[in-house]
Amino acid sequence: MIRVNAEIELDEREIQEDFVRASGPGGQNVNKVSTAVQLRFDVARSPSLPEPVRVRLIALAGRRVTQDGVLIIEAERYRSQRRNRDDALERLIELIREACEVDKPRRPTRPTLASKKRRLDSKQRRGETKKLRTVKPGTD
Repeated sequence: MIRVNAEIELDEREIQEDFVRASGPGGQNVNKVSTAVQLRFDVARSPSLPEPVRVRLIALAGRRVTQDGVLIIEAERYRSQRRNRDDALERLIELIREACEVDKPRRPTRPTLASKKRRLDSKQRRGETKKLRTVKPGTD
């Protein structure tokens, strides 16, 4: 079991890993060894995730989630397969933790009377400054 937080634990069987050849640095090794990792996690059908977390996770992941609700994380930052696996798993866990946080709802506020007055006063002063810059006809 992979522990995400106090309430959520993922079963290792829910995560599928595919190994592909990575681009970038690695010398001849990059042409021979499949070090990049494609981690797949079925968000839509995962029994480990509560429904509100599932909805927020799909919204957070954006284009990384397929039409079927499968989250795909690609990791090819490192030259070794093990480090890329750890990186992909850590990114998945971090994404799920972020989805667990509920945003505080915004309460609309209104400007105070004093702030409205300050705004209008500054606009008045700015208008006066600009008015002094105008050249009146016949004063050339």
